[in-house]
Amino acid sequence: MNTKKEEQWDLIIKPRAPFFSLNLQELWQYRDLLLLMVKRDVTTVYKQTVLGPLWFFLQPVLTTIIFTIVFSEIAKLPTGKPPAVLFYLSGLIVWNFFSETLLNTSKTFTENAAVFGKVYFPRLIIPLAKTISGFLKFFIQLGLFLLVLSFFHLFRGLPYTFNAALFFLPVLFVFMSLLGLGAGIILSSLTTKYRDLVFLIAFGVQLLMYATPVIIPLADVPDQYLWIMKLNPMTSIIETFRYAFIDAGSFDLLGLSYSAGFALFLLFLGMVIFNRVEKTFIDTV
Repeated sequence: MNTKKEEQWDLIIKPRAPFFSLNLQELWQYRDLLLLMVKRDVTTVYKQTVLGPLWFFLQPVLTTIIFTIVFSEIAKLPTGKPPAVLFYLSGLIVWNFFSETLLNTSKTFTENAAVFGKVYFPRLIIPLAKTISGFLKFFIQLGLFLLVLSFFHLFRGLPYTFNAALFFLPVLFVFMSLLGLGAGIILSSLTTKYRDLVFLIAFGVQLLMYATPVIIPLADVPDQYLWIMKLNPMTSIIETFRYAFIDAGSFDLLGLSYSAGFALFLLFLGMVIFNRVEKTFIDTV
């Protein structure tokens, strides 16, 4: 009679065979690690800087001032009804969140290769933590925008133009985070094999900004270039954000639906590619 009891294991490590197996349940099991990664990202970014968290404010303020001088005062580009400062600041804080999410998540494999090679945890924890921690900076800058907006309302006679589009703001935040996360993890997967992409990503994101209505209203874009703007899924997000606060931009449900579909497709594609690359990336990084 065999009296040997069957051994019970707390953790069984086995290869992931299915190509489309994303194992999202595992992310929930490691939620404590996710929170620790978010805390680490928030506390270490400006820990050894002179001005610290003040950079959250200085970056959009300085960029807005430069844009106002160069594009509004010198180039005389139109900004529509709202003051140029509000127009540029509103576009910049939305674009900065998307671009920084994309750039930070695109470095997932190259910056964390040493950690990935020593201990196992779901690799998607890293880009998710970067995205969540980016919301802190975004909401701080959103608060700055609301302060500037209040100044114009109280002291410059700017009329209040808040509308029902404000209720769509949480949806906009989700869309732009999914776009940044999806594009970022795709690029992070590609950089494990094609390392020269690292040098092109930041430059490409900077160029992409000019294909959004950050600098010029969508209504003033020449017809021959309008289709390029509308192909950019960030366009409708920035337009809706401005429409909600400063009576600029537009509220286009079709454009928002396109952004939502593009974001979901990009995220799904990114997770599939990420899931495949993470099995062998340590041999190429």
